Amino acid sequence: MAKLPRLTDHRAEKLLLKAGFEMIRSKGSHRIYKKGDRRIVVPFHGGKILHPKIVKQVLKTIND
Repeated sequence: MAKLPRLTDHRAEKLLLKAGFEMIRSKGSHRIYKKGDRRIVVPFHGGKILHPKIVKQVLKTIND
């Protein structure tokens, strides 16, 4: 299996926005993005690298 890219919260946000998602709301340090019936939550913690599970969810959501 290929290695996942290392993404920061800001880079993940750029990818989601470019794919047509829009931020619907923010609660604490988490931002919720939606496109159609697909929804994803991205944690924003000061530019830190996202956990590989979160990166996998973001990439899967964009590619579906």
